[in-house]
Amino acid sequence: MSEGGGAKIRLFLVDDHQLVRDGLRARLGDIEEFEIVGEAASGKEALAAVESLRPDLALVDVGLPDMTGIELTSALGERCPVLRVLILSMYDSQGYVMSAMRAGARGYVLKDAPSSEIIAAIRAVAAGGAYFSSALTAALATPQAEDNALTEREREVLILVAQGDSNKRIAQKLDVSVRTVETHRLNLRRKLGIETAAGLAAYALKRGWIKG
Repeated sequence: MSEGGGAKIRLFLVDDHQLVRDGLRARLGDIEEFEIVGEAASGKEALAAVESLRPDLALVDVGLPDMTGIELTSALGERCPVLRVLILSMYDSQGYVMSAMRAGARGYVLKDAPSSEIIAAIRAVAAGGAYFSSALTAALATPQAEDNALTEREREVLILVAQGDSNKRIAQKLDVSVRTVETHRLNLRRKLGIETAAGLAAYALKRGWIKG
């Protein structure tokens, strides 16, 4: 998102159904802070367009004709690292949510969610945070290790990562070296099997360690 007061959040829509894209335009087009800069009906179209349009955030469906939205999320991350991805899907299974997070998605919202929730998700993700639909509570980041497998310091690092702090900022807050923070984050990935900051945010959110 561009710096400066009044900057709009530039959105790109990816869904293979024109009706859905039209509906999103209708739901989001009247929000003053949003600007819909483009849309695509397939992953290939999306990848071809985002580099020139440079949106801040892409709303991506899981079911696309040429690749999954999960695969597209990963490809977008490689091609446009600053682009944030919010999955907007009809699928509410744990597998889809976890796969989306591992691919780099910063949020996951169901298509039938109220407009207010979709808007809140866009704002949260565009601001650098994470957002997961309230209807997905049961699917959020089921741990692959028990909480007591984490040390107290690892838990502290996890919470700060989930809140959006950088390694440098975490090191300053905990009065440790950046290398030590990196080691803790490596241990978190190994113990929990969660690769992304969004995944850690979902894990912390489910346990009540942070507020959504």
